[in-house]
Amino acid sequence: MQTNVDGLSAIFGALADPTRRAILQRLTEGDAQVSDLAAPFAISQPAVSKHLKVLEDAGLISRSRVATARLSHLEADRLKEASEYVERYRKFWGESFDKLDGALGAFQRDSDHHVRSGDV
Repeated sequence: MQTNVDGLSAIFGALADPTRRAILQRLTEGDAQVSDLAAPFAISQPAVSKHLKVLEDAGLISRSRVATARLSHLEADRLKEASEYVERYRKFWGESFDKLDGALGAFQRDSDHHVRSGDV
């Protein structure tokens, strides 16, 4: 279990940065070179390379060489792990909100009953 938590920490740490999220979004369109990934940002290619290293260390991308090009590739399965983790809590939140809705509805019905019967 500790390995999974460490893996999730690396994934969420990598996803915490908006530049890295934008890079992942771009990679949904297909593999890309560093220069392609750096183009939309007002940062240097070495800075983008550092972001790619964080993504690679988290297992969110892999990198390969094709001739002289170094391509980055999205490893979407790793995002699935994070999504499954968050999904467990989304179910909890949904159930909690349903309970709160029920309690508020009961409170409002009870309050309306007291107003109509003059118990206020």
